[in-house]
Amino acid sequence: MRTVRVSPEATEEALHILAAGGVVAHATETCYGFACDLTNPAAVEKLFAIKNRPADQPVSALFPSIEEAKKYVEWNDRAESLAKKHLPGPLTLILPLHKDALPIFPNPNPTPNPTLAIRISSHPLAMELAARFGKPLSTTSGNLHGKPSPYSVPEIERQFASAAAQPDLILDSGELPSTPPSTIIDLTQKNETQTKRQGDLSVS
Repeated sequence: MRTVRVSPEATEEALHILAAGGVVAHATETCYGFACDLTNPAAVEKLFAIKNRPADQPVSALFPSIEEAKKYVEWNDRAESLAKKHLPGPLTLILPLHKDALPIFPNPNPTPNPTLAIRISSHPLAMELAARFGKPLSTTSGNLHGKPSPYSVPEIERQFASAAAQPDLILDSGELPSTPPSTIIDLTQKNETQTKRQGDLSVS
């Protein structure tokens, strides 16, 4: 586990680590999160081992734009309305995974109707990583499962100091404001909107 201040050189290093199947901690508009290549089964397995996260609790996918996210999910009018109002920003939309995207994402728990939770971060570093990596990245809070979301690098380092599995790199953007997590909206059911988690953002 290595920590470096955010810089152009550090961002380049992070992209190389992600391409090699590693896990990188970085700032988002909510808290520090973990990124890995969501299309790489070994990288996803490593991420879940680091977080000690149950395999039946999938992580969200980070995209650089609405247009890029649309390539992977079955978009609908409600998603379009919410996206235009609130994205980029602290909103997660759960949508049916497009059938053509099924082979792209490793799924340890296949379901008859697979879904994908999408995020488009308003944080410049998260946006840059997503845009330059060119493939879907994970976006999940940078903490051990069941522990508090981290808003500073020392918090991440404390949680993982004695952990057997650790992130490969932490990009240090300083201390972040203590912001609630993203609001999660489930749009997988036709003509139905379900709020799975209420964050700082209220949608109507």
